[in-house]
Amino acid sequence: MQVPLLDLTRQYREIAGAVQEAVQRVMDEQRFILGPTVEQFENELAEYLGVKHAVGCASGTDAILLSLRALDVRPGDEVLTSPFTFFATAGAIHNVGARPVFADIRPDTFNLDPDAAERAVTARTRAILPVHIFGQMADISAFRALGDRTGVPVIEDAAQAIGARQRTEAGEWITTGSLGDTCAFSFFPSKNLGAFGDAGMVVTNDAATAERLRKLRVHGGRQMYHHEEVGYNSRLDALQAAVLSVKLPYLKGWSEARRTHALFYDESLADLEGITTPIVRPRNESIVNQYTIRIDGGRRDALMNFLKERGVGSGIYYPLPLHQQECFAYLGHRAGDFPESERAAAEVLSLPVYPELTEHEREYVATTIRDFSGR
Repeated sequence: MQVPLLDLTRQYREIAGAVQEAVQRVMDEQRFILGPTVEQFENELAEYLGVKHAVGCASGTDAILLSLRALDVRPGDEVLTSPFTFFATAGAIHNVGARPVFADIRPDTFNLDPDAAERAVTARTRAILPVHIFGQMADISAFRALGDRTGVPVIEDAAQAIGARQRTEAGEWITTGSLGDTCAFSFFPSKNLGAFGDAGMVVTNDAATAERLRKLRVHGGRQMYHHEEVGYNSRLDALQAAVLSVKLPYLKGWSEARRTHALFYDESLADLEGITTPIVRPRNESIVNQYTIRIDGGRRDALMNFLKERGVGSGIYYPLPLHQQECFAYLGHRAGDFPESERAAAEVLSLPVYPELTEHEREYVATTIRDFSGR
């Protein structure tokens, strides 16, 4: 049996007619850059997340970059974030001229540890950028409190966590984008809500920040050919917005299907020695962008090869922490500086968990892992 890590064709078959109709409307209108189709999706997403403003842009990477610029992060500033995440998080910090400052992760959720982050704050810290990794929110209330104490804005990187929720101590549900000064989303095709190419969004509850973001995404000007500052060409195009508008009503159901698959894996793999299934903290509701297990004893690559031989796709997110990347050698970090991130990079393996996965397929995945564990 072949079980790919991700199969987007199954999702497309379910919604092909509606997507084609939406794309055809854009083609008939011939309004491809921003315009009413983009505005419609921005409004729909803001309502879905319960935030006041949503500003479409070209990618999740640009959503972080624009957030940093809109919050006045400048060359020489420091931005605090996780070393265990996709490269774009720290890459955007570097590309605004700031210095990425890393703090280690919690070993259970892989999210940035608020206590470690607080120890890393300095007088030069100008933003705190926690990542909601693999679909589960970081302790955003703790980061909001840290930002308030230090006077530093908080940017949520929710590229992998659109619609993830967390209960506050008072019992109130908050979602990604609720507490950050801004929140960055990616609609890369593999995300829970994926476009047909690159696309991104920044959300905020502050009107002035939203206006600055809209200006920055079109070369820094409110009026064509008049530029108040140097911005970027980072616009969400209408074709992508049309696709995303069709998909958005399905997002809740797709994320629920991922949680169902995750629960099956949790139960099927719970008793395997040396394999740890993902931990979702009690107050969290994950959207399970990735279902990521840990394999100790240096056996991760052996399991990955065993799965491949039997037709099961898997992936390593991420094999090398950011502080050990060649391009960040100038930061002066060494092996051992962030031990939890380094241990995670050596042990993690993500399994197929897309919504359209069948019961038979997920059973085959679990059985194959059990076969490996029993060797």
